[in-house]
Amino acid sequence: MKKWQLADSFFRLQMHRAKPASEENRRFFEHALRRCGVWKGIYMNYGNDKIVMYLHGGSGNHGCEAIVNSTCHMIEEIPKLLVTNSEQEDRHYSVESLCEILEERKIAEHFFAHVWYYAWRKLFRDPESFMRYRFREVMGKNLAPLYLSIGGDMYCYELSKKEAVTANSAFHKAGAKTVLWGCSLEPELLQEPEVVEDMKRYALITPRESITTQALAAAGVTENVKQFPDPAFALEPEQTKLPFGFSEGNTIGINISPMILKYEEKNGITIENYRKLIDHILDTTDCHIALIPHVMWKNNDDRLTIHELYAVYQGNDRVVKFEDMSCQKIKYVISKCRAFIGARTHATIAAYSSMVPTLVVGYSVKARGIAQDLFGSSEHYVLPVQTLSNSDELIGAFEWMMEREDEIRGRLREMMPDYCKKAAEAGEELRRLWRELHDAPGAP
Repeated sequence: MKKWQLADSFFRLQMHRAKPASEENRRFFEHALRRCGVWKGIYMNYGNDKIVMYLHGGSGNHGCEAIVNSTCHMIEEIPKLLVTNSEQEDRHYSVESLCEILEERKIAEHFFAHVWYYAWRKLFRDPESFMRYRFREVMGKNLAPLYLSIGGDMYCYELSKKEAVTANSAFHKAGAKTVLWGCSLEPELLQEPEVVEDMKRYALITPRESITTQALAAAGVTENVKQFPDPAFALEPEQTKLPFGFSEGNTIGINISPMILKYEEKNGITIENYRKLIDHILDTTDCHIALIPHVMWKNNDDRLTIHELYAVYQGNDRVVKFEDMSCQKIKYVISKCRAFIGARTHATIAAYSSMVPTLVVGYSVKARGIAQDLFGSSEHYVLPVQTLSNSDELIGAFEWMMEREDEIRGRLREMMPDYCKKAAEAGEELRRLWRELHDAPGAP
């Protein structure tokens, strides 16, 4: 039996023997936590004068990076602190110069803290204790007035949903205001009373598409809701060198992720559709192909599926594979494509906002909602990976788009300037909240 398992068994036994939760027990556990150093440490001088952005996984997901980058530019004059799961990633890409960066505390990496907080949480029925540990440097005496939950689809997955609910509750109870920023929510989720109650705690919710806005309204959440396009629509591209084999204006950009493979009903059908599409483009057009990754996380790395595709075409000078780069450089590359087929939401947002005709291979409300707002319907613009049943479906969807290439590009050119401007205007809502909080009695 491992050390943590022995400790876990010990604390389960002690809690079984313990009296019901009491002030005496609480003082005992608090004293023990202090003695093992869990509650003792140097508090950095954060909070009170910054907007704190939290639930950020790290810039290795360039969609997360794009949200932080765009948000920081929206509110340049307000001090900002990014609490991140990976400080190293954020300093490597584009956000280091835009805000202060602080890595959150990881309780799983600290054995005694993990065991003690587990005991505390179970004994006192205090699930928020983990969040107080995780965000310790921005709570307590370092509490900030405003916290921005920037993981736009945190509520789309069960584990991250629990984190989002618990963090929002912890900050709310501490006396801070919270914002759910650029979010998408599955309508079924808002049938859960716990989630509806959680939504009402936010001072502001900014859905990025109308399906989420309508679902919130149906659940009775309206007063704190204002819809804006995803912040990344306002992202500025950064020029980078295009490689040999990339034909500007005549290259089809392609993005595929390991994430969508988890949603396919027929094993292997997604990769097969992508391969047949690439073969079709190479055989029937003079277009080039650019394979473009957008997420480079260890357990969710687009480069793995892209390498699997590229291996078949390696040596073909019409097929190029891109490596890792910042969200702004990725957007520049995508902007030079003739058309784009993408699985990652923020890769497709980079294409939409660059007026590039785009087909989304999607699985969730965010893909459907954004396409519906742009084109009036998601049909033909989003191919749900769950529905793939034969290997020619992606070809059919691609051909439908290319037959209407000029029409789609024209619509994007007509609406994108105002749409991107509208995305940037969400910053005014943050300024309004910031002013209200600083004008309140007792504010710094």
